[in-house]
This record gives sequence, C-alpha cells and structure tokens, in this order.
Amino acid sequence: MNIRQRILLLVVTAFAALAGVGGFAVLQATSSANEVRTVTDGVVPSAQKATALMGQLKDVQISALAMVAATDDNTVQQLRDQLKRSQESLQASLAEQLRLADSQAQQGLVTIAQEGLVNYFSSIDEVAKYKLAGQKELAEATLAATVDQYLREQGELTATLQVEKTRSKDAAVSALNAKLNDTRVTLSGASVIAVLGLAVIGWLLYRQIVRPIGAMEQRMTAIAASQDYSQRMDVKRQDEIGRSMLAFNAMIERIEESSALVRQKTADIHAMLHGIPQGIMTLQAGGLVHPEFSSHLQVLLGHDRIAGRTVDELLLEGSSLSADARSQVAATIDASIGEDEMNFGFNSHLLPLEIERSGLDGKPQILDLNWAPMTDAAGVTTRLLLCVRDVTELRALARAAASQARELALIGEILSVPQEKFESFCEDATELLAQCTNTLQGADAAENETIGSLFRLMHTIKGNARTRGLLQVADVAHRAEDRYVAIREGRAAWDAETLRQDLDELRALIHEVQNLSETKLGRRVPGRRGRVERYTMVPHEQVQRLMAMLSRARQEPAALDDAAREVSLLGTEHIEAVLGPVHEGLAGLAAELGKPTPVLVLDDAGVMLRSQVVAPLRNALTHVVRNALDHGIESAEERQAAGKPAAGQISMAASLDSHSLRITVADDGR
Repeated sequence: MNIRQRILLLVVTAFAALAGVGGFAVLQATSSANEVRTVTDGVVPSAQKATALMGQLKDVQISALAMVAATDDNTVQQLRDQLKRSQESLQASLAEQLRLADSQAQQGLVTIAQEGLVNYFSSIDEVAKYKLAGQKELAEATLAATVDQYLREQGELTATLQVEKTRSKDAAVSALNAKLNDTRVTLSGASVIAVLGLAVIGWLLYRQIVRPIGAMEQRMTAIAASQDYSQRMDVKRQDEIGRSMLAFNAMIERIEESSALVRQKTADIHAMLHGIPQGIMTLQAGGLVHPEFSSHLQVLLGHDRIAGRTVDELLLEGSSLSADARSQVAATIDASIGEDEMNFGFNSHLLPLEIERSGLDGKPQILDLNWAPMTDAAGVTTRLLLCVRDVTELRALARAAASQARELALIGEILSVPQEKFESFCEDATELLAQCTNTLQGADAAENETIGSLFRLMHTIKGNARTRGLLQVADVAHRAEDRYVAIREGRAAWDAETLRQDLDELRALIHEVQNLSETKLGRRVPGRRGRVERYTMVPHEQVQRLMAMLSRARQEPAALDDAAREVSLLGTEHIEAVLGPVHEGLAGLAAELGKPTPVLVLDDAGVMLRSQVVAPLRNALTHVVRNALDHGIESAEERQAAGKPAAGQISMAASLDSHSLRITVADDGR
C-alpha cells in the first residue's frame, strides 16, 4: 500500500470514526433530550401539580369554614361563588392529572377523585343553603359530618396520587441517568477504538514517511556539504517518497552534468578572457576592478597592476576627459552598483563611450568603451561590465575613408558639370572671392555697405555653385553668407579674421575641385577671360560653315561677304546660351523653395554676345531669377487662390541701342 492510499485510509477512517461517534452521539443526545423533555415537561410538572391539589383542597375547606362562620348573607353568597370557582379549578387540575397519568393506578385514583369531588362540592353547597336559610347549626353539623368526610377522602386520594407521581418521577429520572451513563460508556469506547485505529494508521505512515524523509534530509545535507554530486539516495520502496528519491537522484545527476558543463564553460571563458584581443573587466562597488579580467587588458594598459584599482586610475587619468567628466563617471558607477538596473539606464549617458589618452609609445591612443550592467535575479546591478577596445587604427581608417568619400562626392559633383561650364564657374568664383578679399581689406568695421557687398558676392557664388550642382561648395558659401546676415542683424560681432578664414576655406575648396578636375579626371580647358588674345573657343559647326563659305567663295566672290560676317561672329554666343545654366538650375531651385518650376520666356531679338561678358551677365541673371522665384512668385496655393496658374512665369527681353545692351526681367508674381 502506497502513501497516498494510506493517507486516504487514514482520512476515511478518521471520517468514519468521527461520523460513527458523532452519529451515535447525535442519536443518543436526541433520545436523551426526548426523555429529559418527558421528565421535565410531563412527569415533574405532573408531580408538582399533584402536590398543588392538596393546597387547593385546603383552600376550599378554609372557604367552607369561613362561609359557615359568616355573619351576613352577602358574605355567605360571595364565599359560595368563590367555592364554585374553586370547584372548577380543581376539576381542571384533575383533568390535567388524568391527561398526564402514566399508569393505570394514577388514572384510577384521578377518576375516583373526580367522582368524590362532585360529592364533596354537593355537600358544601348544602351547607351553603342551610346557612342562607338561617339554619346555622344544621349547616355546621353537615359541614362536620359530611363535608369533612369527603375532604378526608379527597385528601387520601390526593396523597396517594402524590406518592404515585413521585414514584413515576423517580423512575423516569433513574432511567434517564442510566441511559446517559450508557451513552457515555458507549461514546468512550467508540472514541478509544477510533483513536487506536488512527494511531495504528499514523504509526504506519510515520514508518513510511517520516523515516524516509529523515534519511533523505541527511543525504541531502551530506551532498550539499561535500558538493559531491556522485552520491545517490537509497530507494527501498516504490511509493511517493521512493519516486521522490528517484527524482532527486535524477536531479543530482543533472546537476552533476551541469556542474561539469559549468566547469567546461568556465574553462572556456577563462581561455577566452586570456585569448580574446579585447580588454574586459568588471567593476565592483567604488569603481574597483574585479580580480578576473582579460589578459589583453594588460597589453592595452602596458602593465598588470589592474585588480583592485579604480577605472579612473587605469583609464581616465591623463585622458581627454575633463575633471568634471571624470567625477561624473565615478558618481554614475556608485549610483548604479547595488541599485535597481533602472538607475544605470537613467545615468548611462554620463559614461564616456570613447576616450583619447597617451599610449605606450607616447602616441595618442583612442579607446572605445562599452558599459553594461550585470544584475541578479531581482534586477539589482551587482557589477558593471566594461569592454575596452583600441580603435586608434580604426578611427584613422575611418578618417581616411571619410576623406575618400568626400573626395568621391566632389568628383561626382564635378562630373555632373560640363567641362567648360565647370572651368567657367571656377574662374568666376575665383574672381568673386578676390573681390570679397579686396572689400574685406578695405573695411575697418561692420558697415552696412561692406556687409551688403560681401553678401551679394557670396550669394552669387552660392547660387552659381548650386545651379551647377556643386553642393559642397554651395554649403561652404552658405555658411559664410549666414555669418554676414548674422552680423548685419546684430546677432554676431564683426571679426575680420573669422571672415578671412571663411574666404580662405572657400578658396581652398575651389582650388581642391579644380585640382581634382585636372589631376584625377584629366580635364583642362583653356580659359577665356584674360586669354582672349591667345584662344577663342569656336563651335565645330561654325568652323564647318566657315570652311564651306570659303570654298564657295572661289566660284562666288559674293560669298566672301558671308564669310566675313561669319568671322565677325567668332568668339560670340547667342544670349540663349547665356541663360542655359540659369534655366537648368531653375527646377532644383523651385524644388528647394517648395514651388512649381516656373516657365522661362525669352525674347532675345537675335542679340549675340562676346564671350568675355557671358560670365558676369550669367551671374547677374542667375541672381535676378533666384530673387524672382524666391520673393516675387507666390506659392502654388496662393496663386490658385488668386486665380493664377500654379506655376509662375519669368519673362526676359533683350534689346540693343547704339550704346548698350538692355535686358528686362519680369515675373507674374506679387
């Protein structure tokens, strides 16, 4: 029988014992209660009422004597009425005694008493009649002879009835006591039997549960003390405790396997710590380094004096961090260790991720720091894990890669611009920068005219660069332009040295893109401005037309005039060619301003321009068109609300007189 069955047997037995004893007790208690109720509600009250009959008879006799002794008829009549009421009361009492009689003897006595009571009160009534008739002596004689005789008979019957009632009461009480005693004995015996049965089952359970559990506890204690996981429990029974021992043995076996695995992993981690090319340490309370750390940390730091020292002494002292930043690191470590992991999350931004310090060879050493909390099961940070990497070479490679990426971006921007337009931009920008330098050298303070001139020149450079897609040049020019705006609005002070540095930065960048175009891309076109005497750029189609005219002139002398006119157009450009870059940059500018690309309408009147004036004229028109799109033409929503097309329109018209070229620019905006 297994433990579960024995416990079930114990429970069932206990329940059966309790149910049997309790049921028997309830039955006996109910029976006893009924008998007690019979005694208390029947026998005892009946005996008490039988005793009361004698008193009632005495009261009747006293009333009869008083009636005979009365001196007036009124009193006699009152006592006679009182005696009638006493008669009724006695009759009711006898009827009650007859109902409560529990034996034939009692019933016979009550019946005789009832019959004698009638005669008794009849005699008393005769006495009353004699008294009212004035026959006092006859009334007294009747009272003494007849009434007293009936009274003695009633008294004897009543006394006998009292004896019978007392005997019944004593018999009922004795029977009740006997039954209660039997009940007590029976309950005591059943209780003893139930206790013995439960004790036997409990002893069996003790043998099957307590002893094996004690043995298991001793073996567990021995295993825990010795850490010898090769020990096993001795299983003697295949009951619940036996199966528990088997499960414990299986758990010990798994623990033994896990311990071996942990030892193997510990050895692996130890090997990794000594083989991984990275500095790994853990920080305890106070920022002290735990004795376990990776061997490479000694290589990074150049010494083995690591354990027990603070991270400030090992890494931060002599680094690029300020004293305040180092103090924040120490405070963050103290606020994290021993506290909830959330504290580390709140303060981790104060821990440096990269520092620069002097290396073993005296050269700058860049260390990458990675911090992480080590928590227990309750989420409390017990230590901080710090991984240190020497990224000096990586940062150098990153800088080189960034420089190459920037150079490639510049080359991409250069390649997006036709060669001649690129050279033209560089020449124009160089000349505009020279004008900025001259303006800056001739100014002693931040005069509005000086700032305005610098702004216009730089704005032109920026616009030309952005139109041609040279965005890095445009960004540098934009920063210089913003500085001019800040000085003009009073948000920055005049600093000639800073302004010269802006010009030098932009000049160096333009020189860099020129150098990239020439050295890396092999692009070089002879310039036009300042070298017109040596070079004149002539389109191939125009040269072919001129050669055809000269060939025809051999047969047609009049063709020489046409050739002469064609020669006169050498070194000139149609005005539409001037506006080509302006028109090309219009879509990008519109997208930058969040507006639809406007329509550009040109009425050139057939005007041809010398190449020398193309660049300055293009710069001026670029600036004017930008202003028209930026400040003149409204947004698409405003135009549509005003009943205009969403896209604006910019119109240009050219005309010549004897002295000058006039170009009119207009837009349909506000």
